[in-house]
Amino acid sequence: MSSVAKQIKDSSWQSNPIAYQVLGICSALAVTVQVENAIVMTLAVLAVLCGSNVTISLIRNLIPRKIRIIVMLSVVSTLVIIVDQILQAYVYNISKQLSVFVGLIITNCIILGRAEAFAMANPPLASFWDAVGNALGYGWVLIVVALFRELLGSGSILGAKLIPQAAYDVGYVDNGLMVLAPAAFILLGLIVWASKALGGAEGEE
Repeated sequence: MSSVAKQIKDSSWQSNPIAYQVLGICSALAVTVQVENAIVMTLAVLAVLCGSNVTISLIRNLIPRKIRIIVMLSVVSTLVIIVDQILQAYVYNISKQLSVFVGLIITNCIILGRAEAFAMANPPLASFWDAVGNALGYGWVLIVVALFRELLGSGSILGAKLIPQAAYDVGYVDNGLMVLAPAAFILLGLIVWASKALGGAEGEE
C-alpha cells in the first residue's frame, strides 16, 4: 500500500497535471463557477481516465505503434460517450451546465498523456492507480478554484447561502469578477505558484 500511496501522492501533488504540467486548463476555467459542477467534472474525468488507462494497459501489447493514437482516441471517446449519457440520464441540469466540456474530455491532454506515457508501458493495476492519482490531482484544483469562485461570486457553497443577509444590509456586494473566466486564471495562477513554492524542492530533486 505504501507504493500505491506514493504513486497517488506523486501524481496528485508533485506532478499535478494542472499545477505542474499546466494541462486541462480549459475545463478548469469553464466549469469552476460552482462547486457542484467541479465535483461532477472531476468524477467524469476520474471515470474516463481510470477506464482508458486500464483498457489501454490490457491491450497495449496488441496495439500496433503506428495506430496507437487512433486506438487511444477510440477508447477514450467511447468512455466519454458513456459518461455523458449517464450524466444526461441522472443529473441532466448539471449536464446542461457542463455543456460541451464533458465531450471535450476526449481531447483532454491529461487523458491521452497518461495513456501514452504510462498505460502503454505498465500493467493494469499500476495504470489504474496512476489514473486515480492524476484524476484526484486534477479534481482538487478544480474544487478549490470553485470554492473560492462560488463563495466570493455568489456568497454560497453548493447552493447553500453562507454570507448572511446582514452583511448585504450593511453594504457587502458579491464579487462579480469571480463568476468570470479571468478570476479562474488568477486563482489557477496562485495555485501554480503555491504548489511550486511548497513542493519545488522535492520536484527539483
